[in-house]
Amino acid sequence: MIWTIISFVIIFTVVVVSHEFGHYLIARLNNIRVNEFSIGMGPAIFKKKGKHTTFAIRLLPIGGACIFEGEDGRTSETEDGEESEDKQADEPEEIDESAGIAFNDAPVWARIASVFAGPLFNIILAFFLSIFICWFCGSDLPVLYNVTEGLPAEAAGMQAGDKIVKINGERIYLWREVSMISILSSGKPMNITYERDGVKYDTTITPYWSEEDGRYYIGFIGGGEFVSCKDISVFKYAYMEVRYWLITTYRSLGYMFSGRASLDDLAGPVGVANVIDDTIEETKSYGLFTVVLNMVNIIVLLSVNLGVLNLIPFPALDGGRLVLLFIEAVTHKKIPPEKEGIFHMIGFILLMILMVVVLCNDIMRIFR
Repeated sequence: MIWTIISFVIIFTVVVVSHEFGHYLIARLNNIRVNEFSIGMGPAIFKKKGKHTTFAIRLLPIGGACIFEGEDGRTSETEDGEESEDKQADEPEEIDESAGIAFNDAPVWARIASVFAGPLFNIILAFFLSIFICWFCGSDLPVLYNVTEGLPAEAAGMQAGDKIVKINGERIYLWREVSMISILSSGKPMNITYERDGVKYDTTITPYWSEEDGRYYIGFIGGGEFVSCKDISVFKYAYMEVRYWLITTYRSLGYMFSGRASLDDLAGPVGVANVIDDTIEETKSYGLFTVVLNMVNIIVLLSVNLGVLNLIPFPALDGGRLVLLFIEAVTHKKIPPEKEGIFHMIGFILLMILMVVVLCNDIMRIFR
């Protein structure tokens, strides 16, 4: 349990810091003032006042914030939340130009870049960690290990050793891509291009529905052939790793919004902690390094997920802010800060409700 808690805190901290640092770095490069850079949620357990930014660690090790000056109408505040009374109203305010300008005073494209940088830095983090994973683990090739007797793939003439090249016109690089497409299949016929002895073949396969498992199957098994990445090819396969998680996250969202998913397909912090605990239990017998590799893999998964989910055009998320900023860029009219604040507050409340529902479901799932 102690190792699970430590791993959980480290994993979430790495993912959140990369996201918020993206916001912070690009904002400062665009001379936007950042009032607070915080990791976690809830009351602060540590605060350090920098030259222009307060750095804080908060009690709950989930989430974080990079608060810009003037964002949603907010201005710099003192420790107790009250506006500073050190300056008299009739005294001219000294402007520290090195502190930067308010968010809403910055050019619109500077604001767009600052908001987009959070998700982007999550993807960049995932890429660099994928280099580490691929260097030590290699990468799985989309080669069939076996074809299940009596299922559609066998009827289509596919054999062990065939290499999947395309599915429905989409280029396939990793075996996990094939597995993901199979798991998320809706049962529609698939156009599959595969290679055997240097010759490419095309076939159409209609997945088989398994009542027992509640999902469709194509009818082949793979993932048994790996390529070593201990050379310059590690960058190519690290890119493919990130690409796989991006596509998986995107398609999983589509799967949920299609109505085919259930609440059990979602996981909050408790669900993630449970996955971390299970992973430690299952891999600890192989040694510490194997555990570390699996923890790094979880960081890649969560980092890509955070990056993609934050780009959903929903209030309070980076995607919601980007929509409003793009509207401003096109119309050349700023949305009133008070209206934008209400817009994001509604989204924040809805997200908190969803978080509570998912949290309760995570806890109930533990005791089932």
